[in-house]
Amino acid sequence: MFKVYSQFISQIFTNFTLKVIRQFISSFMKTIKIRNSTEEISIGKIVCVGRNYAEHAKELGNEVPEKPVVFLKPTSAIIFSGDEIKYPSFSEEMHHEVELVLLIGNKIKDASLIEAENAIAGYGVGLDMTLRDVQTNLKSKGHPWTIAKCFDTSAVLSEFVLKDDHNLTLDEEIFLTVNDEERQRDKLNKMIFKPGDLVQYLSSLMTLEKGDLIFTGTPKGVGKVNKGDVIKAGIVGIAELTAKVC
Repeated sequence: MFKVYSQFISQIFTNFTLKVIRQFISSFMKTIKIRNSTEEISIGKIVCVGRNYAEHAKELGNEVPEKPVVFLKPTSAIIFSGDEIKYPSFSEEMHHEVELVLLIGNKIKDASLIEAENAIAGYGVGLDMTLRDVQTNLKSKGHPWTIAKCFDTSAVLSEFVLKDDHNLTLDEEIFLTVNDEERQRDKLNKMIFKPGDLVQYLSSLMTLEKGDLIFTGTPKGVGKVNKGDVIKAGIVGIAELTAKVC
């Protein structure tokens, strides 16, 4: 009887300890919220795709790519709808870029197109804030864009909707306003590389894991924001977000 009791107490202690450990770890990790769910998913890496809308590539004087242009953002760059975007002291030209963000639901590597599409667990809206003056200077020297893309608060996220709760048709409109003035509006179907194709390609370059986020590129209309500006962005039927520039 004592042995059974000891095992019972030990199990309770173990379960309690694991719960405390998970809570401790989660306090240091950023998570995304799922609409109509209490589940929160820890964010892994942030993979971004540039020049995925032809008109956006052209408006910045870039060639339309034959393959996705890939770069990364750190999780330290993440903030959420309602938070403030901090204007870095080392830039005078920060641009807004609104994007469809894919949530990866399971680990894949060298995936087939079907496997890639099945790995997409949900959708959200993101802002890929970019220091255009810094980026232009780096590009002119043949350097990576890291400094222009990875500063604190440069990745703004909405809540996410599960794929089971939204059938993505790519006919959805993506939009962004600054101080209620429309700056960007387009259809998702203008993406050069569609979501499944992007995930498949990225899985050929690196392992994708549950909680990874993929920013899929921005449509035409990007432009400068100033301190005090209020950005509102969204994708019809998926999510919206708001952030103030400070």
